[in-house]
Amino acid sequence: MPAATPSQQATSPEGAGVPGALTVLTAQQALAQINQTPGGVALVTADAYRNSTPANTVKDVLDYVPGVFAQPKWGDDTRLSIRGSGLSRNFHLRGVQLYMDGIPINTADGYGDFQEIDATAYKYVEVYKGGNALQFGANSLGGAINFVTPTGRDRFPNGVSVDVGAFGFKRVQANAGGANGPWDGYVTASTQDADGFRDHSFGSSNRLSANVGYQFSPDLETRFYLNANEVRQRIPGSVTKTSALTNPEAAAPANVAMDQQRNIDTVRLANKTTIRFDDTKLEFGAFGVDRHLMHPIFQWLDYRYKDYGGFAKLTDDRTIGGFRNVLVAGVNVLNGSIDNQQFANLSGQKGALLSSSIDRSENTSVYVEDSFYFLPNVAAIAGTQFLHATRNRQDRFLSDGDQSGATRFDLWSPKAGLLWQIDPTWQAFANISRSAEVPSFGESASGPGIPTIPFTSIQPQIATTYEVGTRMRRPDYTWELTAYRANIRDELLCLYSAFGNCNVTNADRTIHQGIEAGAGAAILRDIFVTGSAPDKVWLNLAYTYNDFRFDNDAAFGNNQLPGAPRHYLRAELLYKHPTGLYAGPNVEWVPQAYFVDSANTLTTEPYALLGFKAGFDNGGPFSAYVEGRNLTNRTYIASASIIDRATATSALFEPGTGRAVYTGMRYRW
Repeated sequence: MPAATPSQQATSPEGAGVPGALTVLTAQQALAQINQTPGGVALVTADAYRNSTPANTVKDVLDYVPGVFAQPKWGDDTRLSIRGSGLSRNFHLRGVQLYMDGIPINTADGYGDFQEIDATAYKYVEVYKGGNALQFGANSLGGAINFVTPTGRDRFPNGVSVDVGAFGFKRVQANAGGANGPWDGYVTASTQDADGFRDHSFGSSNRLSANVGYQFSPDLETRFYLNANEVRQRIPGSVTKTSALTNPEAAAPANVAMDQQRNIDTVRLANKTTIRFDDTKLEFGAFGVDRHLMHPIFQWLDYRYKDYGGFAKLTDDRTIGGFRNVLVAGVNVLNGSIDNQQFANLSGQKGALLSSSIDRSENTSVYVEDSFYFLPNVAAIAGTQFLHATRNRQDRFLSDGDQSGATRFDLWSPKAGLLWQIDPTWQAFANISRSAEVPSFGESASGPGIPTIPFTSIQPQIATTYEVGTRMRRPDYTWELTAYRANIRDELLCLYSAFGNCNVTNADRTIHQGIEAGAGAAILRDIFVTGSAPDKVWLNLAYTYNDFRFDNDAAFGNNQLPGAPRHYLRAELLYKHPTGLYAGPNVEWVPQAYFVDSANTLTTEPYALLGFKAGFDNGGPFSAYVEGRNLTNRTYIASASIIDRATATSALFEPGTGRAVYTGMRYRW
């Protein structure tokens, strides 16, 4: 689809009779812009999940994006991987950079947490896979995900919703907004409680997002953002395969005895300003994040994060010598510190101080990308990114030795590609890109029988990815098909373990390759209702093929990399009536077990889950749904932790949720 010009982006109507925001694109404008990427990208609007599911976890949002494997563990926590990113990260997120309205959610050293995501709060979500996330300064194999909130200039800025369901789940959400002359504002808040499917998995959350914008003129707008979260969550823990499949509701005994939890308080403040000069648009802003992690696990972790930074982006779309040329250039800065203290965990209470450090991270990325249309519908695209990053640890607890140290990285990530606009709805693309993933403070190795590898010795993960694909979007059918291969050097993987914990260090060479296929089609229409708005039966599916393996590794040969299924399919078949009524079944299918250790000795189990949903949503003020999940009450393994060499008694498995029914309704105006 052709890109929206800068003049279109400021005047497209959002609410009835209300000019659109300049700082925040509409979903249609964002789709046109993201489709100028010569690689794997996706845009998911809130209408795709918000009114027909509990919208409880990021899995609900990204379920039908090929190449994304998202499986909830407990509460809001989710194991997420894109193209095999972060396979060895058994806690928190690694390998995908998260943003909220362009503001980083990940900490400055690379960690992310889905507990801070409120799936009810966004109007659309952008997914940039791998090196296609260049504009965010993303430097990881998985790419970036950007969650975009509405403004007061959107349609239906006011609303309320209620959702309830299995295992004590209940949530109330409300939003309010509007525009008055040059001012607009929007606020959304939710409060949620759940007992959880498993023992010791209850939790609660309160979340708030707000923004206020002011238009100095049709070509100049500034917007201020506030985001706050309070999350309290018990952790049931990983168990053995036998326990997961025979007694899935049971928690790990140690998690109960130590009252293990992950509790988070965060506040984010940011500003974004957009200025338009004829064919050029300039965006810039700054942000600050205060996060407190209170995390009793094997020790009582008390971490205080202070992250801050800024960004600037220039987009120039003009005709040069009769040829269209789009230039994008920018800079991103993300710095931060972690006041890191770990205490003994005495049944969920703080004991003696066991370690303490100040961890400081700095990241500055500069990028440029140019798209030259040497034919009216074919663009040659070239770009590069330079990343300067440092990691510095000051150890304040020296009784166990001085763990202080510092590292510095200067990395280039070039990219080149072609984008062919076959017709206004159909594209083909190809690209070669490099990503460079800087290690965090968590990458190191130590323990009995394990070589000591300090974090200062860990090298960045470098991937060169080759990608080719096509996508189409038409009223009665859409599809996308992408094939890729990433040759990786120094992948951050679990090569050693002690006390059941994974020690992430650098592998030698690995390969990630796969196929991402998605489709939506009206396979039947005019069944009971004919005319310009007929009824139809709509098929929606997302299939991912993963082939991740070591490449002649000294210890593991050509073994498969653990942590992700080889085949993953999500599909639904919905009858849609023009009045807004819909109903139909869905399936989640993992037909082949995958390994949970690098030695390839222990696997999960294959599974197929059957669901059904029905509801009403005609795009108007009122919507309602009822959804049943895992209707056959199948016992299965939803996700697993990774280790180097496992045994049958290794506690690595997270049982999936049993049969569950949810219902909800929403009214907006």
